[in-house]
Amino acid sequence: MKKYLMAFISRAESMEKNHTDEDMQELLVHIRFFQHERLVHLIVTIAVAVSLIAIALFIIALRCSLMLFILDMLLLILLVPYILHYYFLENGVQKLYAVYDRSKGIKF
Repeated sequence: MKKYLMAFISRAESMEKNHTDEDMQELLVHIRFFQHERLVHLIVTIAVAVSLIAIALFIIALRCSLMLFILDMLLLILLVPYILHYYFLENGVQKLYAVYDRSKGIKF
């Protein structure tokens, strides 16, 4: 997904100056796809983070279980790439928004 988004951002930026209405419709469709992907990753990231916190609280309440501690550490290790990937998706979609806005003459 990362390579696909990067390639599409490059393509969108290159067609920004000479674009047709068809190009802009394609851009909007891809923005929707990437928004969906971003939403799915947000839900998964939140689920992993909530599980991490719940298990950590459970460990504290039970005076530490080794297996729960190991599970908690695995979730923590898993959470970092989820957050990084979500961050990349968020920034990529924001770049596509900017390309679309510039192509419509909207300046912020």
